[in-house]
Amino acid sequence: MKKIFLLLFSGFMFASYAKAQTEVPQGPLDLATCVSIAIENNLTLKRSALNQLIAEANLLESQGRRMPSLTAGASSGYRWGRSINPVTNLFETRRIGNVNLFGNTGAPIFQGMRINNSIGQAKSTLESGQFTLEATRNDITLNVINLFIDVVFNREQVKIAENQLNSTTEQLSRTQRLVDAGSLPYSDLLDLQSQNATNQLNVINAKNGFRLAKLALAQALQIPFTEDFDVIEPEYEVSKASLNPASPAEIFEIAVSLMPQIKAAEADVKSADYGVKVAKGGFFPTLDAGVSAFSNYVDQAFVFGTKEIIPFRTQVDNNFSQSGTLNLSIPLFTRFSNKSNLQRARVQRQLAEVSVTEAKNRLRQDIETAYNSALASEQSYQASLVRVKSLEETFRIAQQRFDLGAINSVDFQVAQNNLFNAQADLINAKYTYIFRVKVLDFYLGNPINLN
Repeated sequence: MKKIFLLLFSGFMFASYAKAQTEVPQGPLDLATCVSIAIENNLTLKRSALNQLIAEANLLESQGRRMPSLTAGASSGYRWGRSINPVTNLFETRRIGNVNLFGNTGAPIFQGMRINNSIGQAKSTLESGQFTLEATRNDITLNVINLFIDVVFNREQVKIAENQLNSTTEQLSRTQRLVDAGSLPYSDLLDLQSQNATNQLNVINAKNGFRLAKLALAQALQIPFTEDFDVIEPEYEVSKASLNPASPAEIFEIAVSLMPQIKAAEADVKSADYGVKVAKGGFFPTLDAGVSAFSNYVDQAFVFGTKEIIPFRTQVDNNFSQSGTLNLSIPLFTRFSNKSNLQRARVQRQLAEVSVTEAKNRLRQDIETAYNSALASEQSYQASLVRVKSLEETFRIAQQRFDLGAINSVDFQVAQNNLFNAQADLINAKYTYIFRVKVLDFYLGNPINLN
C-alpha cells in the first residue's frame, strides 16, 4: 500500500510540475508562495522522490528473500528418430509427443544473517533518503529567501537612485534659471548636467539590477519570467532583539540534533554498519531447503497388450513424483572474494563517518558565518542609521546653501553622493542582517517568517 502511495505521489508531482510550467502565478507573490512554488517545481527534489521509490523497491526485495520461492511450469514437444519412451523406458524409432509438468519451492534456512542485515541496510538507506529530501527542501527554502530578499533590496536601490535623480533634476532646473539670469556661472550648469546624466545611469543600473534579481528568483521558482513578475515586500523592522542571544556554539548544539543533512549522514553510517555485517555473513555456511514435484504425459503410451493410449490424467497420476533437498554450502576458498567484500564494506563505513564529520563541520561553519555576518550587519546598520541621519541634515543644508549661491555645484554633488552612498550601505546592511538572522532562526528550528 505504501509503495502504491509513493507511485501515486510521484505521478501527482509530475502532473503538478507540468501544470506549473504552463500556469504562471498572477500578481505579486509573498515569500510563503515563492517557497511553495519552488518546492513544487524543483527537479532535484522530484529526482530524490523517485530515488525513494527505488529504495522502497530495494527494501521490498530484501524482505522477500526471507520467504520461500515458488515456481511452476509445463513444457511440450516432439521427438523423432531413436529415443527412449519415458513410459516403457525402451528405445523406439518413431515420433513421440510429450507434456512435462513441474513445480519447485525453496526456502533459505540460514544465510549467515545476511538477509536480516540486508533488510536493515535497505531500511537505513530509505531513512537516509527521507532526510535528504527534507534537507533538499530546506536548501530550496533558504535559497528562495535569499533571492526574495535580494529582490526587495534591489527595489530599494531603485527608489534611492530615483530620489537622487529627482533631486538633481530639480537643482538642474533651478540652476538653469539662475544661469540664464546671470546669477551663477555656466560651469555650475555643466557640472549639474554631468551629475544628472550620472544619476540617470544609476537609475538604469539599479532597475537592471532589480530586473536581474527578479529573473533569478523566477528561475529558482522554475516559472517563465515576465516583466509583471514581482514580490510583496514584507513589513520587517530591524531591532536589537532580532538577533538570538545564543552563541554560535549553542546554536550548533541545537542545530546538529535537528538538521536533516546530519541525520541523513548518520543514517548512511548505520547503513554502512549493516553492509559490514552483510559482508561478514559471506564467511558463514548457508543452508537451503527445497521441494519439487514432476509428472509427464506421452502420446505413445499404450495399455499393456493393446493399442489403447493411456489417458492424460492417468499418466499424470501414475508418473507423479516428488523430491526434497537440503543444500549446505561451506565457503572454503572464494578466491579472496569475501575478504575483498569485507574490506570494501569497512572502508565504506569509514567514508560514511567522514561524511558525518564533513556535514557537522559544514553546519558549524555556516552557523559561524551567519552569526558573525549578522553581528557585523547589525552593527553596520546601527552605524549607518546615524550616518544617514547626519548626512540627510548635511544635504539639506547644502541644498539651501546651493540655492542661495553659497556653495558651488561640486560641493552640492559631494553632499548628495555621500547621502546616496550612505543610504545604499544602510539598505545593504539591513537586508544582510535580516537574512542572516533568519538563517540562525532556521538552524534553531524556528519557522522562517519575514513579517
